[in-house]
Amino acid sequence: RVIAVVKANAYGHGAAAVARALLGCGAERLAVATSGEGAGLRRAGIDAPVLLLGSLHPDDAEDAARWGLTPTLVTLEAARAYAAARPGGGVQVKVDSGMGRVGVAPGELAGFVAAVEELGLEVEAVYTHFAVADEDEVETKRQLAVFLEAARALPRRYPLHAANSAAILAGLGTELDFVRPGVALYGLPPDMRTAQGLEPVLAWKARPTQVKRLPAGHGVGYGLSYRSQGEEWIATLPFGYADGFPRALSNRGWVRWRGGYAPVAGRVSMDQTTVRLPGPVGLDEVFWVATPDLDERTSLTGRARALDTIHYELATALSPRLPRVYREDG
Repeated sequence: RVIAVVKANAYGHGAAAVARALLGCGAERLAVATSGEGAGLRRAGIDAPVLLLGSLHPDDAEDAARWGLTPTLVTLEAARAYAAARPGGGVQVKVDSGMGRVGVAPGELAGFVAAVEELGLEVEAVYTHFAVADEDEVETKRQLAVFLEAARALPRRYPLHAANSAAILAGLGTELDFVRPGVALYGLPPDMRTAQGLEPVLAWKARPTQVKRLPAGHGVGYGLSYRSQGEEWIATLPFGYADGFPRALSNRGWVRWRGGYAPVAGRVSMDQTTVRLPGPVGLDEVFWVATPDLDERTSLTGRARALDTIHYELATALSPRLPRVYREDG
């Protein structure tokens, strides 16, 4: 049974459309990080169960209740607030099996669940999250063992889940009641060192708004950080760092073009990026800003490695203002 993670605007892909597609593929539930994200799904007409992965703060209890969201509880303060806002509501409890961020201590799980149920709330499931499932199988197995030992101390059996994308691909925790895939749903490998049989589903394309010929020595962009070495053609593309194209790619990034690459020339602006071309092109020319592969220069994964970050960050930075077109292949 699948809890499909669509937090951060479905990792930048568009939460409502992606959620509908995943539910249509058989996902039983959805998961987001915040009440605001859950409210967005409800406003879009999605009525499937939605789990809030971010632990509930008491101040957010009324919003979670209003939109019929299932909160994650790790404190009695939040439990009391949610019980007041939605008597008898369903909740889930998170166990800190070793990651050290949020969660009930394993030895305190039984007492915490009992206290939550005494408030009249229904504990629908108990879960944990792995810290290094993409790197360290030994540590992940240790976390899983800690979690299962804590669950065995409960007076009855509750539905359990632990496996994120990396754990699913490694076959760890997949025997539990639910799995909780996130980044892998979008064809992005949890382990950036290998494709793991996945293919990215997202491609980002753009057409130029102007193509101009510049004489030698002409500056381009803020700070005039690039100057043409000779007579050069510059295409201005209608996206910038506000759209999720990192400013760190100024004078060092690439876009795919005609089977090759066009280098970024000048600083990436908030709304525009300029690239150098060997000659003139029309305004109907298509440039691939992010390619659906593992290309070292133009894929989210390759670009993340070049910038010493992770493709999760680049995907989730894709602005909601970017038009999104959804298609079904096969």
